[in-house]
Amino acid sequence: MLLVGLTGNIGSGKSTVAQLLSERGVTIIDADVLSRRAVEVGTPAYRAIAERWGTSILGADGGIDRGELRRIVFSDPVQLEQLNSIVHPEVESMRAALVEQSRARGDRVVVCDVPLLFERRMAESFDRIVLVDAPRPVRLERLVRERGLRETEAMDMIVAQMPAELKRARADHVIDNDGTLTQLDTRVSEVWDELTREAEVPAGR
Repeated sequence: MLLVGLTGNIGSGKSTVAQLLSERGVTIIDADVLSRRAVEVGTPAYRAIAERWGTSILGADGGIDRGELRRIVFSDPVQLEQLNSIVHPEVESMRAALVEQSRARGDRVVVCDVPLLFERRMAESFDRIVLVDAPRPVRLERLVRERGLRETEAMDMIVAQMPAELKRARADHVIDNDGTLTQLDTRVSEVWDELTREAEVPAGR
């Protein structure tokens, strides 16, 4: 089984690429989905977050207000790391279980959507790494337009991540996403064909 890490800085369009791969029948393990599951009411991570940041980051339903928490931590690297240290071990445990389920099923390629793959020093955990990238001004504009973020908030989120240039140097495949959806779909097809071929090569060759 070829285990692929899919990553990309915020606003790059990584989720769109994951959706396009999913439409091709690829097994996708999404870290964002797992991170939401990890902090559901009553979980150890939920309790740790509520204890650390207090009730001001809880919504009316008692769940964590991710937007409010994001506004707090992305402007403070220390608090961001505190949050990551709470959530990421839970996410990793769930991801490992899903990867093993995929292996038992006989999946040929499994793609793990991991936003902070390089930041969390996880590169060695994957057989291949696919990076989705777009110029910083494009990513900033997407965050403001599509997510309704203030420009200063969006910039805080962008600068909190490792520069894309450093990630490009370490990725096996790069998908540039600064054009049309049709162009993106074509590039995703090219990368998927390459990954499929690589999955057929016996281990050790």
